[in-house]
Amino acid sequence: MAASQSYEVVVVGAGLGGLCAALAMRQRGLRVTVVEAAPELGEIGAGIQTAPNASRILIGLGLRPQLEAVRTQPEDQVRRRWADGSIIAQLPLGQRVIDTYGAPYWHYHRADLHRILLDACVDSGGHGPVVEVVTGARVVDLDRTDPERPTVITADGRRFSGDVVIGADGIRSAVRELAGFDDTLVFSGEMAYRALIPGDLVLADPATRFLMDRYHSTIWYGPDKHLVHYVIRGGEYLNVVAIVPCSERIEREWSAPATGAELAAHYQDWDDRVPTLLAKAKDEDTSVWAMYRRRRDPVWVDGRVALLGDSCHAMLPYQAQGASQSMEDAAVLAEELGRVTRRGIDDALVRYVDRRSKHAGMVQDASLQNMSFYHLPDGPEQRERDEKLRRFDGESDVSYDWLWNGSPLTDPDTESIHYQFAR
Repeated sequence: MAASQSYEVVVVGAGLGGLCAALAMRQRGLRVTVVEAAPELGEIGAGIQTAPNASRILIGLGLRPQLEAVRTQPEDQVRRRWADGSIIAQLPLGQRVIDTYGAPYWHYHRADLHRILLDACVDSGGHGPVVEVVTGARVVDLDRTDPERPTVITADGRRFSGDVVIGADGIRSAVRELAGFDDTLVFSGEMAYRALIPGDLVLADPATRFLMDRYHSTIWYGPDKHLVHYVIRGGEYLNVVAIVPCSERIEREWSAPATGAELAAHYQDWDDRVPTLLAKAKDEDTSVWAMYRRRRDPVWVDGRVALLGDSCHAMLPYQAQGASQSMEDAAVLAEELGRVTRRGIDDALVRYVDRRSKHAGMVQDASLQNMSFYHLPDGPEQRERDEKLRRFDGESDVSYDWLWNGSPLTDPDTESIHYQFAR
């Protein structure tokens, strides 16, 4: 362990993937600095799902008590038809997932999960920070004069050097661009509304009360669009993700504020209960985002600069795996770097990519396939799709067993980051 502690890692980006990587690497004995462009740390007000492959990693970082304090556990996944709300299929989640995969399927307010990771990084029981987190530090340059000590330079002239630099700075990664990786960004043609609806408003209306009779993870399938909603903060909010064809303005601007009325207008021809529900979204908690992805590309490392999460494999949300895959990256990267001295860094980065790029690429492809799969017009293909949905054997070419068991996170020569979820 002492040999590992002799080198440093700079992580650019303090999102969920960056903080998960920072904490996992620190627990392996590395010295880690996180550099974040935002002046204050926090996540947007929206929900997030962690399937068992991600929950297993978060629990393995020793965060189970904190997670249980803020998580909401869905008891079912429900699949509904757009026109009348009829149930295509329903699958138990809850304890069945824990029994099958050894880890839970949980929902969170994204800010709550981010705060747990941040607190774990900056507070070690009153003994000072575990990880140094620097805010207001927008990276604008990369100095690789010394190829074994890359340095990121911020807009205000600060320099942060490490034996490794990790670009965990999102789909529009500055590190990716500065290091000269290929441009793999692709526009999907769609946009996603994200909204929070107060749970008491849902329960107060007889037309929508059924959506919270128990905690579900629900998907409505329809022509050219779909709708996802689930409960967070124990019923305080119903989190909504609604995906529709993108406007020219949002494609150009990437994101914008939105209103509940605007959101509901996209679903006026659906089951009457859908626009009724969506109109309850508070304007201050509603936004719209263009949906871009990265083309599958296994090149994630250049010298001592490596990419993680959306910076290398940004995917569409049709598998609800974007954040979960970045956490898998974090676990594998920490495992590989934590078992070598400085002389072994280059080989460790190669092993990281070898263990992760194919797996994440398959999830990227599956998410892309589901874009058309979710949005079929009514007809023979749609009826065939609904039969597949009833079987719950996966939606695209990947199964839940493959996806939720996660990529290989064990190595015969090192301690596993797996954590068996105890009942």
